[in-house]
Amino acid sequence: MKTRLIAAAALLAGLLVPLAPAGAADYEIERMQGHVYRFTAGNYRSVFMVTDAGIVATDPIDAEAAAWLGRELETRFDVPLRYVIYSHNHMDHTYGGRALDGEGVRFVAHRLARADLVHTRADTRIPELTFNDEMTLHLGAARVHLRYHGANNGRGSISMHFQPADVMHVVDWIVLGRMPYRDLKGYDIQGMIDSTDEILATDFDLFVGGHAEAGSRADVARYRDYLEQLYTRVRDGMLAGKSLATLQDEIRLPAFDDLRMYDEWLAPNIAGVYRTLNDRSYMDMRPDVPDTPE
Repeated sequence: MKTRLIAAAALLAGLLVPLAPAGAADYEIERMQGHVYRFTAGNYRSVFMVTDAGIVATDPIDAEAAAWLGRELETRFDVPLRYVIYSHNHMDHTYGGRALDGEGVRFVAHRLARADLVHTRADTRIPELTFNDEMTLHLGAARVHLRYHGANNGRGSISMHFQPADVMHVVDWIVLGRMPYRDLKGYDIQGMIDSTDEILATDFDLFVGGHAEAGSRADVARYRDYLEQLYTRVRDGMLAGKSLATLQDEIRLPAFDDLRMYDEWLAPNIAGVYRTLNDRSYMDMRPDVPDTPE
């Protein structure tokens, strides 16, 4: 009983939810700023905003996580879920949508994300609301502005700006406090840089990512700086005719060696940029690029 009273007090204070059902020890809810909360499921994060007119949630992640979140929303808040926004098309963020579906709940995604889910016959709730460039969802006096920034990660990946809390949420193509994932599968490296520049041109107070840490505008700028230096070093090495193995042996970015997974993922990050420049820009076929030694 004492433990439950402590948990209830923490709940009212908007702190972490310590009591989770069996098998959900990695699930947490915490208030980030204003009425915007972060939902953590292991290494994944999504956000939701609570308003007098209802709740708008983002990526369901998977069926088990979404079912747990849905129960928590019903238990903790006296307003219904109104919207679920998919950040992009990838299954590790969009699956589980059916667990949050219900009467009056509308699902939202960029048109490219929805098209990919349809074409690949994804086993999740398919969004009915789509947009091309921008869309704003209004819930009473609150709103969330959705924006497409072009290619960066997956298909139809967007930013979500929650107001009046002034929280910016981006999944996968901005990661704070940790290296970008392994060999950048599914990433467009130049698109990531360009999209992050557009985020930095937007006024926001707090950044919350789909993985790793929350942070400030300065943290987002530092992440962009890492991407730019990584891209520049690999591109210039390729223009000099250096092989991938040589680049992985030579490139060090000590200004960023405090990032989690730096030692483990720097070489895969280099390989990801190298592959992307060959796949998208045909660097290995250009006449102004020396033949790469075997």
